[in-house]
Amino acid sequence: MASENIASHERNAGLLLIAAAGLALVLANTPVGETYHAILHAKLGPLTVHYWIADALMAVFFLLVGLEVKREWFDGQLATASARRLPMVAAVGGMAVPALVYLLIAGSDAALTNGWAIPAATDIAFALGVLALIGSRAPASIKLLLVTIAIIDDIGAVAIIAVFYTAELDLVALLASALILGAMFGLNRAGVCKLWPYLVGFVLLWLAVYQSGVHATIAGVLAALTVPLGQGQAHSPLKKLEHKIHPLVMFGVVPLFGFASAGVTIGSGNSLFSTLPLAIASGLFLGKQLGVLGAVWLAHRTGFARKPAELGWWHMYAAALLCGIGFTMSLFIGDLAFDDSALVDAAKIGTLAGSVLAIAAAIIVLRLAPARVSAVSDQDEADEIFGENFPEEPQLDQT
Repeated sequence: MASENIASHERNAGLLLIAAAGLALVLANTPVGETYHAILHAKLGPLTVHYWIADALMAVFFLLVGLEVKREWFDGQLATASARRLPMVAAVGGMAVPALVYLLIAGSDAALTNGWAIPAATDIAFALGVLALIGSRAPASIKLLLVTIAIIDDIGAVAIIAVFYTAELDLVALLASALILGAMFGLNRAGVCKLWPYLVGFVLLWLAVYQSGVHATIAGVLAALTVPLGQGQAHSPLKKLEHKIHPLVMFGVVPLFGFASAGVTIGSGNSLFSTLPLAIASGLFLGKQLGVLGAVWLAHRTGFARKPAELGWWHMYAAALLCGIGFTMSLFIGDLAFDDSALVDAAKIGTLAGSVLAIAAAIIVLRLAPARVSAVSDQDEADEIFGENFPEEPQLDQT
């Protein structure tokens, strides 16, 4: 029953995100479009409504990301070096190749090069929502593989935002951020297990990071690293906080961000075949599948890591396609990459198109893939996808 509730939760969250994005697109292309954009750009205190969503509420999203990464890395599916190998090479390939595809198409235009990281991101909420809708045709192991790849992907995305999308630094605010973060780590070392001091620290850290010039959402990941994990404990502070904010983020923050970010006017000025949208869509749809599946194939062939035995190569191909759903993070990075609103809208067109193509292709592949995998069928699939004489499953040391 618990697993059914989790699956229902994921499906509903995915459906809500899809509905929010769809509603934004509809509103932006109807007579109420001007009102939609006016509300988003209206001032609410020192920031606009859109900035409150993108800079403040999304910091809570990144707090959840940080909590999940820390739990999985130290007390979950990525707790051992061997468990990290396959998702790590898949995530690296899935970030590097889309960026390369983007630059091959748009790199000659200096005004567009800053968007190279847009197709490098994966939206795990959207991907899991699609898997939940597909149902039994998607093996449970695909979800685990996607989650572990997405965890590594999230680490890379956070690093990219911090390093490549940081404005001029305010050293005083940066020092204040370091002091606040140090105090929060001090709470951890002192054995403080109540959550409220860490939440207060999170708010103060967000304010300091916002003033420093580093994108404020990074405060969420940094704050998460200070919350005590309690390895092996079922009700540690970190797991309690993750449990409490997960519904808020998945049913509130993420759909709201999707609604605020996906509303782009589709017209002659925003053609999919313009350089920027084409580069992003190609990076997500082509780059992701080439990068993820190619990296897994290379790791498999060299014996560095092996794919899950219960997943056939067509399943792996579907997983690589699902990694091409870049919705939330791609839209987020697109807002950071460009100051020109026309380029931001064009980036949204490319993100939406690439994600839709990836979803459609993944659904088709999973519908056609065999429900069960045998050694013979797995080898046949490998030969069909990669060509004849694909190397047989390597026998790795299980210790």
